[in-house]
Amino acid sequence: MPKDKRGYGYLIKWLVILGDLIVLNLTFFAVYKWTGIYGVDDFNAKLRFIILLLNFSYVFSVYFIPVTIYKPVMFTDKVAQRALSLISMHLIIFITSLFFLKMEIDALPRFVIFFYVLLFVLFTVWRVIARETLKLYRKTGRNYKRVIIVGAGKTGMDLYSELKKEMAYGYNIHGFFDDNLLLKNTLPNYLGMTHEVENYAIKNDIDEIYCTLPSSKDEKILRIFNFAEKNMIRFFIVPEFSRYLKKRLYLESIESVPVMAVRSEPLQFLHNQIVKRAFDIAFSFFFLIVFFPFFYVILGILIKLSSSGPVIFKQTRTGIYGKDFDCYKFRSMRMNEDADAKQAEKDDPRVTKFGYFLRRSNLDEIPQFFNVLRGDMSVIGPRPHMLKHTELYSALIDKYMVRHLVKPGVSGWAQVNGYRGETKTTKQMEDRVKYDVWYLENWTFLLDLKILFVTVVNMFKGEKNAY
Repeated sequence: MPKDKRGYGYLIKWLVILGDLIVLNLTFFAVYKWTGIYGVDDFNAKLRFIILLLNFSYVFSVYFIPVTIYKPVMFTDKVAQRALSLISMHLIIFITSLFFLKMEIDALPRFVIFFYVLLFVLFTVWRVIARETLKLYRKTGRNYKRVIIVGAGKTGMDLYSELKKEMAYGYNIHGFFDDNLLLKNTLPNYLGMTHEVENYAIKNDIDEIYCTLPSSKDEKILRIFNFAEKNMIRFFIVPEFSRYLKKRLYLESIESVPVMAVRSEPLQFLHNQIVKRAFDIAFSFFFLIVFFPFFYVILGILIKLSSSGPVIFKQTRTGIYGKDFDCYKFRSMRMNEDADAKQAEKDDPRVTKFGYFLRRSNLDEIPQFFNVLRGDMSVIGPRPHMLKHTELYSALIDKYMVRHLVKPGVSGWAQVNGYRGETKTTKQMEDRVKYDVWYLENWTFLLDLKILFVTVVNMFKGEKNAY
């Protein structure tokens, strides 16, 4: 009789949910006392109903945004993102319920703002603490999945090294099955041939089977797959192309035909585009109305005093889908004929003394908020390059043009990770492109806020690569 497979992570899930409910209710009472929406001593039936409604809203929210913190691999950023999604869903359900029930709450806007901001912070902290506690627990040898790998070729060995990187992921890898008997003497954890998988899996209560056999071995793969299905063992196929395509792939389908996408692009979805564009318009409009006039007057005078020429410098750069656009900057160089061809370098004689300060502090990029408002750029995205550099690096770097699948930004993920300024070698540009491609594949609104925050901090610190 197969063993019960539900135990792994099952209790952890409910402990997290219990913790969520405790945080939810403690947060409510803290904000309730603080804002006094009913009066401190007015613990009446209406208030008790609101508390009940808050908890029911959580139950429905967790149905749509299930707890995944107990999974073997989950990073802090993802925990925070899912906490934000859960809080947003709770807000929608709670407010909608109040509306349909026609319940009036004193000082509702103030309560909602304080409650949900604090709830997001505390939920994130609680779930990160729960995650780190789980990691420590797993390092003691508990709460793990028993795993075997069928196929000890390069793909199998790559998978093994990844699963073994961190014990806190919760994998206990028993070893390999492969029909190449020569591996018996070279692998310390060789378990046997592929026809022995079934007996071993039953005797050792295996939770998961990872099959890295080539597609030509389809009969063996199908046999092991059917066995796993009958015995409630999770079965995973690791495709051969993982040997040369080292990235996350995404399974889609055209009717009944599975199709593998080589990358996920969150900004392909309309709701994400709306969120990003709404933020771009709101932020750039606010900045241009409130701060830009001050910067233009003060910096404009200093730019004029440093050298002759216009305050705003305009340069054609490559935008989304390879389209050219005019990019605006505060002029930091003396007027020269190489502006559209030669990248700024260390101790560049074209840069004025004040221009050096502008570049170090990122203040030269401020006029690009006009580009953001116009729709040529975004607040956050890959930095736009000169046309000559686009032409040069697109021929030298395979994935260079992929970075143009999103709008360029005033600041970007590559820049806050140190890839800013002059690129003396192709390798430096390759590394920058890797960060740009990672950004478009992993975009979230929280990531944009994080990059914006780090950019502002760097403005005050100054950046050594900006010259």
